[in-house]
Amino acid sequence: MRLLHTMIRVTDMDRSIGFYTQSLGMDLIRKEDFPDGRFSLAFLGYGSETETAVIELTHNWDTDSYTLGDAYGHVAIQCDDLSATCDRIKASAGPGELVSEPHKMKGGPTLAFARDPDGYMIELLGPRCFEEIS
Repeated sequence: MRLLHTMIRVTDMDRSIGFYTQSLGMDLIRKEDFPDGRFSLAFLGYGSETETAVIELTHNWDTDSYTLGDAYGHVAIQCDDLSATCDRIKASAGPGELVSEPHKMKGGPTLAFARDPDGYMIELLGPRCFEEIS
């Protein structure tokens, strides 16, 4: 078995694709519209779906907003250059925002947090995050 994807519901597909590709450097792997079901899917990530887990964005055409709920935590992404990723998010005129600057977690790795256009939290970890906590 292996983890395939995490699905996130979005209110504006193009805006969300822009955040994940431009600010987080993901590739748009594929996008499909399902007119009969009135929804669209987009799959984004850092490699092929056959080799790595990806993010699935789902846009339900007849829904204007979603409730995130209090059980959702975050999606974690390991960055080759944490500072550069944070700078890219801050410099972007597009959607999304940097919530916390890179900092060393007490007893843990160096990390930062961003929020995507729909409010989902994204944990950004440095390239040696596993070494820092072992």
